Amino acid sequence: MINQTLDYSDGDTELEGYLVYQETDVQKPLVLVSHDWSGRREFACKAAERVAEMGYVGFALDMYGKGVFGADGDTQKNAALMGPFAEDRNLLRRRITAALTAGRNVPQVDPKRVAAIGYCFGGMCVLELARSGADILGVVSIHGILAAGGTDNEAIKAKVLCLHGHDDPMVPPEQVLAFETEMTDAGVDWQLHAYGGTMHAFTNPAANNPDFGTVYNAIAEKRTYQTLANFLEEIF
Repeated sequence: MINQTLDYSDGDTELEGYLVYQETDVQKPLVLVSHDWSGRREFACKAAERVAEMGYVGFALDMYGKGVFGADGDTQKNAALMGPFAEDRNLLRRRITAALTAGRNVPQVDPKRVAAIGYCFGGMCVLELARSGADILGVVSIHGILAAGGTDNEAIKAKVLCLHGHDDPMVPPEQVLAFETEMTDAGVDWQLHAYGGTMHAFTNPAANNPDFGTVYNAIAEKRTYQTLANFLEEIF
């Protein structure tokens, strides 16, 4: 397995992603991995490695800037990092599009076969990438925020998969229904899998704060990665 950091930029903002793939002479599909609200830390990098083990190029992108990270359990700092992007979806779209461009330029990548997955805040990011009309094959939101941000959407080209905890207090049923209506009205090929008895951040083993609504669920995690594998195989 080859892994390396990759410097790229969004305007004047320097960014640092994490690239991982199995050595090959053949270009492979690219899967962007968008991090949770704590930044491109170990969890996102491990997710990119999991993607590479499936036979793709994994690219853990950077939304915040090179060397800018939050921390586990520091809700105030993490919220401050995420906040500007949640409030300004045009900024969010521009930042994640910079990652898409950087990833497509990697020599080992087939630029016509691209998908994006995201966790929590990262789920919001990949859904906004789809809403921007990006020419990619699919996006997957994993315990992501589904609410639109009020920015006008382009025609959504990507297939959309959302893996959601039914008891997630950050994504209540009315937000789920609004998302389903939005996707249906837009003519999107979409799926939403809701896991019963499951809260936010359910694929993260470090999530253990039921009062905040973040709790790891091993069964939901297993189901998530099986469904993700099926979805990537389908679109690629």
